[in-house]
Amino acid sequence: MTSFLSDWATRARRWAHGQPYAIWYDRAYRLPFASIEASTGIDPRRADMVLSYLVGSGFLLAGDVRTPSRIRYEDLARVHTPELLESLQDPAAIAQAFAVDASDVVVDEVVHTIRIACGGTLDAAREALGTRGPTLNLLGGFHHAGRARGGGFCIVNDIAVAVAAVRREGFKKRVAVLDLDAHPPDGTADCFAGDPSVWIGSLSGADWGKLDGVDETVLPRDCDDGSYLSALHALLARMPPAGLAFVLAGGDVLKHDRFGALAMTLDGVRRRDLAVHRALAGVATVWLPGGGYTQDAWRALAGTGMILARQTLDPIPERADPVSTQFANVARELTQDKLEGPFFITEADLLGDLDRHASRSPRFLGYYTAEGIEYAMSRYGILRHLRRLGYGAFRLAIDREERGDRLRLFAQTDGVEHLLIETVLERRRIDDEDVLYVHWLTLRHPRGKFSEERPRLPGQEEPGLGMAREAGQLFARVTERLSLAGIAFRPAWLHTAYAARFAMVFVEPAHQAHFEALQRDLAQVPLAVLTRALSDGRVTMNGERYTWEAGEMVYWLDQRPAERAAVDAEKERVKFALSG
Repeated sequence: MTSFLSDWATRARRWAHGQPYAIWYDRAYRLPFASIEASTGIDPRRADMVLSYLVGSGFLLAGDVRTPSRIRYEDLARVHTPELLESLQDPAAIAQAFAVDASDVVVDEVVHTIRIACGGTLDAAREALGTRGPTLNLLGGFHHAGRARGGGFCIVNDIAVAVAAVRREGFKKRVAVLDLDAHPPDGTADCFAGDPSVWIGSLSGADWGKLDGVDETVLPRDCDDGSYLSALHALLARMPPAGLAFVLAGGDVLKHDRFGALAMTLDGVRRRDLAVHRALAGVATVWLPGGGYTQDAWRALAGTGMILARQTLDPIPERADPVSTQFANVARELTQDKLEGPFFITEADLLGDLDRHASRSPRFLGYYTAEGIEYAMSRYGILRHLRRLGYGAFRLAIDREERGDRLRLFAQTDGVEHLLIETVLERRRIDDEDVLYVHWLTLRHPRGKFSEERPRLPGQEEPGLGMAREAGQLFARVTERLSLAGIAFRPAWLHTAYAARFAMVFVEPAHQAHFEALQRDLAQVPLAVLTRALSDGRVTMNGERYTWEAGEMVYWLDQRPAERAAVDAEKERVKFALSG
């Protein structure tokens, strides 16, 4: 009876969640570069966000998630030359491939991430061959890596490595590689050169010259959904039968992608994946993310997961924020006793009870001990990420200044202690509500260096840690804990407002309208160039010099209706341009 009920319950869950498939994920899938989001548009959290959304929204069960094994060097060596594999120990070579500064490379962490991702692709191929169905690896599709070279954010080719491994294990049927990234599979073509058992089909928006052995379609610039899908159906009609398929479901086909030249919508990308999924029904298939350099890249990949589960075209809500969901889940585990005592009573606390003249260690915002905050940072994954950037021996300090409570996080690297995070917070009243007011927040990366790709922005002393979103979510949890209505700050620069745009809005509708109009009218101007132009007085609004409006931005815990009518009316009234 118990077995029957358990089987029934499993079937019921499957009915609710859709078609089961395995998905590969590891915490190491977050690329360990502080600068990569700012310099390239890659969101290092993409895998985290996709998994959080798919599981949190019911498209996957926890049992569908697999932990990848780390690929062996013996497997890599079947495809890549010794020279290439040796170069993986060179920070400069890795930095060149990922378009970051060498100072931002912690070799062991980067190579570990890539080996884990390659292992995930091989694991997914093995399981797909067993189930004859789809699998999804949340990091992979490194199609620009050839036998002897890396580049384009790819240092080894996970598809070629996986194929070589399953061939060695006895798989003999044809392999199909359907590359739907916005860029041609030059590395994959090199790895499979002269192999008639591998068919490579490519649909891209870049003409890099003829690639031998590739059925290639180059689409015109700004190709829309209809034209793209028409070309896709033609390519699928030419795809031969295969025993194993790999699909690069590139998110860089979206409109306004930093490196792509196509103009697809999220709905169009979903329809692309649906057409491919149906064409490969009954075929062992490994789906891979490929590229994606917009804020919607995670939505494109999550949409792939939704197609594999339910074949649904339902859109992802605009306000969906998987990072917030992750933090909220952790917050439920961080109970009051863990954050404020008695486990985290300090020696100074005890002395204060014994000696009236002894000073007690201050509690941050009257609530948190330093130990409690460090524990929370550990649970939220912040310290883990900092370790991957090369820091350790963390030390927290709490004190008070005139404006509020100050929190500083110090860490060591190469035997030297550095200040990484500093913030000054207070409780303040805005719009008749008590909020957490952020006077000051710095996220410093002393190991990093400014460069042409990562220029110094106004107000910056050192490069940032690439953790603004995590900091915002941590503040949100503090706000909930203290029963405050929201978080507020005054962005002194455009780039600080830009980092907060996912969750925060300006209090004044006119300020919000001007901020949105700036992004609309000067979307093609890199953020670093635009924020510097604002500070230099080279931006005009309706023909007049525009000075950045450092008004207050607020994140309300309880969503409030935006004054959209006032915002939209002001947006229509203004036009921004770059002068000089």
